[in-house]
Amino acid sequence: MSRESEADLPGEAALPGALPDALRTELVAFRRDMHMHPELGNQEFRTTAAIKARLEKAGLAPRVLETGTGLLCDIGDWDGGRPMLALRADIDALPIPDMKVDCSYRSTVPDRAHACGHDVHTSVVLGAGLVLAELHRKGRLPRPVRLIFQPAEEVLPGGAPDAIESGALENVGRIIGVHCDPRVEAGRIGLRNGPLTSACDRLEVALDGPGGHTARPHLTTDLVTAAARVATDVPALVARRVDARSGLAVTWGRIESGHACNVIPQHAELSGTVRCLDIEAWRQAPDLVHAAIDEVATLHRAKSQINYVRGVPPVVNDPVVTELLRDAMTARRGAQSIEDTDQSLGGEDFSWYLEHVPGAMARLGVRRPGDRLVRDLHQGDFDADEHAITVGVELFTAAALLDAGR
Repeated sequence: MSRESEADLPGEAALPGALPDALRTELVAFRRDMHMHPELGNQEFRTTAAIKARLEKAGLAPRVLETGTGLLCDIGDWDGGRPMLALRADIDALPIPDMKVDCSYRSTVPDRAHACGHDVHTSVVLGAGLVLAELHRKGRLPRPVRLIFQPAEEVLPGGAPDAIESGALENVGRIIGVHCDPRVEAGRIGLRNGPLTSACDRLEVALDGPGGHTARPHLTTDLVTAAARVATDVPALVARRVDARSGLAVTWGRIESGHACNVIPQHAELSGTVRCLDIEAWRQAPDLVHAAIDEVATLHRAKSQINYVRGVPPVVNDPVVTELLRDAMTARRGAQSIEDTDQSLGGEDFSWYLEHVPGAMARLGVRRPGDRLVRDLHQGDFDADEHAITVGVELFTAAALLDAGR
């Protein structure tokens, strides 16, 4: 089915046709302005104000979250019947420089960039909200829909718990979201039933002991060796204490100790992440990691202090809601526009919503057709084919209308 056509829906409703050129142009401009003015988690004041102003211009009544950034906005009034469908976007940026060249909309803020596509996610939910608001005004929106513009996705444990605390899921029965994927071509989405992402926690370890001269390590706690053994032995120990299929992995990103070649230091630090594909293994992970670190540190006569920071559980897509996204994309762009996607080891705080209500996240293709380079998220030169915005709006509006008839 072409994007200009319409399909009949239950209840005599119809899917909207192609986005008006004016709205498509506006959403691209909104995305570029947001891209030029990235804001970190819980600092998204300009972004929040821009979203709020546009929703109010459409006659809606958004409310800012209690944390001061991010918004909730209902389209239609809930009558106490069947719970609403929520559309979620994340609005924060990353603390990395924008490395794009010859780009008119590159970041104007030093060491800040939308290198994960949150500007695209936000434009998609905003656009879907504007389309659904117009349908509601015409009496063609069968059931209310909630828009969630969430701050601080990139900050562990994410902004989702604060949004939930502010009422994001009140009267909501299902939730859907998208995440940009540079491996998927623009115009397509990736779907997967069940686990889609990994759990992700942060781990910080401090080791201490009496140092001394490198000529007499037997009289000291050899902290460099102790730190090295923690770095190599702990991941192996943890991996052997759970089912290998759980994908529980400890990976270090920083190790630091000492200042001189002939002095055994008194302090060492390691920090990294704990990732896990299985939610039950994730729940066991803190105890397993603590025990493994203590064992290795004790063996080398080092005292350990462990700061295990809970991050996010895995995103586990509900099969019914995943099928809703599949049907919506098929209705708008045909079954050939959908591909299977693998479970990722990345973390995503959309998972916190799924602890309360069923939902699903789709991979939104942003790779330019014909681009053969292997690209990834969280890189300073990340960019998106802006046709993905149109695709995301169509997906969400179709899902909202199809969900209303089920």
